[in-house]
Amino acid sequence: MRPRLFVYGFFLLVIQSCSSPTPETNDEPTEIPRPNILFIMSDDHAQRAISAYTDELIHTPNLDRIADEGMLFRNSFVTNSICAPSRAAILTGKYSHINGKIDNLNKFNPDQWTFPEALQQAGYRTSLIGKHHLQALPRGFDSFRGLVGQGDYYNPKFVLNGDTLERETGYTSTIITDYALAELKRNAAAEQPFMMLYWHKAPHRNWMPDTSDLPGLLDKHYPEPANLRDEYSGRAAAEHADMRIANMFVSHDHKVTREYEPNDPGTGGATFWEDGPQRMAENFYRQIENLTPDQQRAYQPFLDRIGKEWQEVKGTDRELSWRYQRYLQDYLGSVKSVDDNVGRVLDYLDESGLAENTIVIYTSDQGFYLGEHGWYDKRFMYEESHRTPLMVRYPAAVDAETDNDDLVLNVDLAPTLLDYAGVDIPVELQGASLRPLLSGETPDDWREDIYYRYYQQMASFHRVARHEGVRDERYKLIQYTEAGFEGYELFDLQNDPAEMDNRIDDPELEEVKTRLLGRLADLKEELKVPD
Repeated sequence: MRPRLFVYGFFLLVIQSCSSPTPETNDEPTEIPRPNILFIMSDDHAQRAISAYTDELIHTPNLDRIADEGMLFRNSFVTNSICAPSRAAILTGKYSHINGKIDNLNKFNPDQWTFPEALQQAGYRTSLIGKHHLQALPRGFDSFRGLVGQGDYYNPKFVLNGDTLERETGYTSTIITDYALAELKRNAAAEQPFMMLYWHKAPHRNWMPDTSDLPGLLDKHYPEPANLRDEYSGRAAAEHADMRIANMFVSHDHKVTREYEPNDPGTGGATFWEDGPQRMAENFYRQIENLTPDQQRAYQPFLDRIGKEWQEVKGTDRELSWRYQRYLQDYLGSVKSVDDNVGRVLDYLDESGLAENTIVIYTSDQGFYLGEHGWYDKRFMYEESHRTPLMVRYPAAVDAETDNDDLVLNVDLAPTLLDYAGVDIPVELQGASLRPLLSGETPDDWREDIYYRYYQQMASFHRVARHEGVRDERYKLIQYTEAGFEGYELFDLQNDPAEMDNRIDDPELEEVKTRLLGRLADLKEELKVPD
């Protein structure tokens, strides 16, 4: 366990020496320069895949540096656990029903207020490097180099400042970082503070590690979660969802080629497509065909071994365990590339002298299932996808090796950055600045519970029923609103952290249920959530 320390506000005093024998002091505070901001985000990064939280699965020394040299938030959550809506919530500081981006299907309105544009108007040099994923060209950036759509893991296409398409050769995490470093060097030479969104694709599905990390990857073995073979008792919506590792695409997800499996048996969350397996298999083969000759040579032995292993385990009682290992090998291999490249950026900040006055944030657009409940993906309000990593380093104001256990949300990030930049926080923002928490002080009126809502309909990817809910420090209430799955779930997170026992009908928790139903109604009214 990391030591829990506290930090209390900061003011820098300068003592000026005079020529007189007795020095005089000037107790007037100097003007503290506005901080630079480096906002690092990955895609689908589970807390369990960062060793600052737990070293059960992977060692991430560079990401850990941010936590070790700053504050780690242990109870950081999202308001809607799906990619584009979460990004919209981060940029706007507002919940999905207010910013309009409720799911991955509808369009984001780029004309609305966002914190990058507010910082740009306040004199910051702003840039976005990497994955944007909001189906609209972003506003508020002096420089924008974004992946086209989801982007490929290898040899990706980029949109440059909105009107130029470029394809780069190499591994995407490395290319994004190369661009980020080049932009940081330009920023270092400028006379204005900078704000950079350095947003990775990895470890988003379909998890293709860098060729340099392929040797030995298939020999790695990871512990299985206790509920890998969850039977979903008392949780009908969970049972119906198409997110099981057992049903992953053999080609697209596990990297088994036609030679070893001509007819993919997986559903992969795409049952609304009649040709889902074929469509996703073709996407994987396109990825392989687009590799350079050197990349293909590196991947071929890897693919051959996977195919042979699949033929040995297919249809046996070892198949699920093999699928789980195959999934984590690729997922964690992709995480390693993020960690390696974040290290390059942190090294540059140290070497250039920028580190002291640069706020570094690391988070993910949401969490992810790593075999818990037998799943991959996100969407549900269960802990693994509801939680997201959050670490903040700011040497000028945040003590090293500090932890925070308060309930914080992704909508808190926009007001936090405005607060540190000295920019007025619009009253309509629905998050709260984390600055007091980062100074070691929890305001008396800090939130004691949080609201969540997932909007995407079941007749879409992964068949997850629409739901909303409320969570406090110990209990969680989920209400399913999808036709055919209406109902409630209630979990005691202290005694059932894996959320296996739905106690909605338990008379011992009747008072808790009544209280949480009331809080759900109150939060919806406070946040102006439509029925």
